Amino acid sequence: AFTDFRVDRLNDIPVDTTAWGANSWLPFGLLGIWAAFPFGMWFFLGVEGVPLAAEEAKDPVRSLPRALALSLGVLVLLAVMTFLATTGARGSAAVQEAGNPLVVALQGDGEPTALSRFVNYAGLAGLVASFFSLIYAGSRQLFALSRAGYLPRFLSLTSRRRSPYLGLIIPGAIGFALAAGSGNGARMLNIAVFGATISYALMALSHIVLRRREPGLHRPYRTPGGTVTSSVALVLALAALVATFLVDRTAALMALGVYVIALAYFAFYSRHRLVARAPEEEFAALAAAEAELERD
Repeated sequence: AFTDFRVDRLNDIPVDTTAWGANSWLPFGLLGIWAAFPFGMWFFLGVEGVPLAAEEAKDPVRSLPRALALSLGVLVLLAVMTFLATTGARGSAAVQEAGNPLVVALQGDGEPTALSRFVNYAGLAGLVASFFSLIYAGSRQLFALSRAGYLPRFLSLTSRRRSPYLGLIIPGAIGFALAAGSGNGARMLNIAVFGATISYALMALSHIVLRRREPGLHRPYRTPGGTVTSSVALVLALAALVATFLVDRTAALMALGVYVIALAYFAFYSRHRLVARAPEEEFAALAAAEAELERD
């Protein structure tokens, strides 16, 4: 139980003396930290979906930065608490292979208790809720891309309540079918992490480029640290992207194949059918016109 917390259990994994930089706190060396990137990302995966509610928020300039900061703060706090509580109560070596470390830390070697069962069910409910949040974020991304012509137009159809119902149903059905058909949840998660690292890297790069090309653009919210923060995020995202190959090369190659197909679809089809009046394309057209005027 958590009442058995001991500091010496935080680093009780046997040290691999052949690993470079290995010690009691880094049992698998510096390469072990790198390989752990994809797993550590799952503490925070999905928080990037908060800004995707901008078009549906009453006051996005005021509410979204607060929501994002609050979300990150809660996730950091829970990540640290989970890490310290589980490893300190049971030991790092005991939970390193556990699929449900909180439950293992609570019940130890004994039978399941009422508290461990509650945490187990609460964790399952939280996992399902995270799936819903990812489906929500994905539907808004699909809606925007479809509206601009990057994806088939039917994905941007909305219901009476202005909800992109096909953007919700189709990805959810595909994800459910893949999860049920593959039977390999860990690989599915690694594929998701690979895709997330690419999106994080591209978002960080886009922020750097936008700050350089459009320094005078009105920005209701400014990233703390500016391009320095984005540069650090870009490096970390690329490091996590490469680390996916260390963890599960098959998953990384499968995700890479999906991206290659998507790029081919854009190159040979959708780029010739972009919707000029879509907000994204209107902004790009205005930026191009301003750049042309500056050159003249």
